[in-house]
Amino acid sequence: MADGSASVMDYEEHEKTYKNFINFSKVGILAALTFVLVIAMIGFGGTAGTVWASITTIATVIAVGVGMASGDRSHIVPGIVFLFACVVTAVLTI
Repeated sequence: MADGSASVMDYEEHEKTYKNFINFSKVGILAALTFVLVIAMIGFGGTAGTVWASITTIATVIAVGVGMASGDRSHIVPGIVFLFACVVTAVLTI
C-alpha cells in the first residue's frame, strides 16, 4: 500500500559501503594470492620453505588487519607482504 512513508535512500551510506566492499576485495585478493605462494613455498622449499611459509602466513594475517583499518590505502601493506612472498618463493624454488 502506498501510504507515502517510503524511506529515502541514504547515498552517503551507500558510497561508504561500496568503498568498504572495494577495499575488502583488494585486501582479500592479495591475501589469497599470498596464500597460494605460501603453498608453493611449502611444496617446493623443503624445511626452509616451511619456515618462511609460517612467517609469511603470520605476516599476511597481520597485514590484512592493518589493511582493513587503513581505509582507501588498504592494499599497500598486504601488497608489500605479497611482494615479499614473491621474492622468497622465487629464491626458494630456484
